[in-house]
Amino acid sequence: MLRPVSHRGTGSEPATDRAGGLRAPTEAVTILRTVDALRAALLPARRAGKTIGLVPTMGALHDGHLSLIARARQECDVVVVSVFVNPTQFDEQSDLDAYPRSESRDAELAGGAGAALLFAPAVAEIYPQGHTTSVHVGAVTEALEGEVRGAGHFTGVATVVLKLLNIAAPDIAYFGQKDAQQVVVIRRLVRDLNLAVQIATCETVREADGLALSSRNARLSPSERLRAVALHRGLAAAQARATGGVSDPAQLLDSARAAMAEFDVVPEYLELVDEDTLEPLQALDRGGLLVVAARLGQTRLIDNATIQPADALRSTHATGRETELCSA
Repeated sequence: MLRPVSHRGTGSEPATDRAGGLRAPTEAVTILRTVDALRAALLPARRAGKTIGLVPTMGALHDGHLSLIARARQECDVVVVSVFVNPTQFDEQSDLDAYPRSESRDAELAGGAGAALLFAPAVAEIYPQGHTTSVHVGAVTEALEGEVRGAGHFTGVATVVLKLLNIAAPDIAYFGQKDAQQVVVIRRLVRDLNLAVQIATCETVREADGLALSSRNARLSPSERLRAVALHRGLAAAQARATGGVSDPAQLLDSARAAMAEFDVVPEYLELVDEDTLEPLQALDRGGLLVVAARLGQTRLIDNATIQPADALRSTHATGRETELCSA
């Protein structure tokens, strides 16, 4: 079934500590711009044995990001939010140029959600002159976003994430499920390179009509915004067919396309894949990941949902088990 989602709130709900007590939001964060400064700021907490959480972002924070920060504050003693628009993962210069940036707003929101430190380096700090090393994760990067955006996209993602993990050395790093393929890539990176960090994935936060929150949503025109709900409607239509007993991926995908067509939206890709390998499923005999991408005007959106077969749903209802909002 479609996983439970957190719907958009105010972004100012107080964080709770690990004992369940309320913690007052941090009123201001310390903004740091260099690797040395961040490491120095974290050293006292590290020496004291405190847990450090990292929430990597490209800024333009919204309630989806804030839910990650709040979860990190609930589970960790110190929360670092990185704000870095990574140029190496953009396949279109126009997309990079148009990406929204508002550091002062980001700092205020991050502090309100519970972050203590905001790491906002310049490009030259992350990629100094003469930088020639990059990280390539095989297999899971080749299809879907990798095919559409090119091989360099996930090389850029993997490289910057590895650098941020090395710089901050967090105990836990938090990522949103909306970028499902990115999460798979990062988990593979951590596993293959034996990195001493736990990767926590938090569920997609959505608008009331189901649109997944994204910094790119601000670039939608009013008419495009109305049509953008097509992605979520397509995912929901496929799950409805699965709940009714349909296990043939072709039929599920046809239902999703038909639902999207009602909004005059054609998917750039629409696939039902294995959650770990991202290989296409031949039958929905276990939980699968339904992933979709589409363009509305000049804006490209992605979304996904875990689709469960009908027998798995019956088993879940019988046992009363529910999916947690954030999972490691």
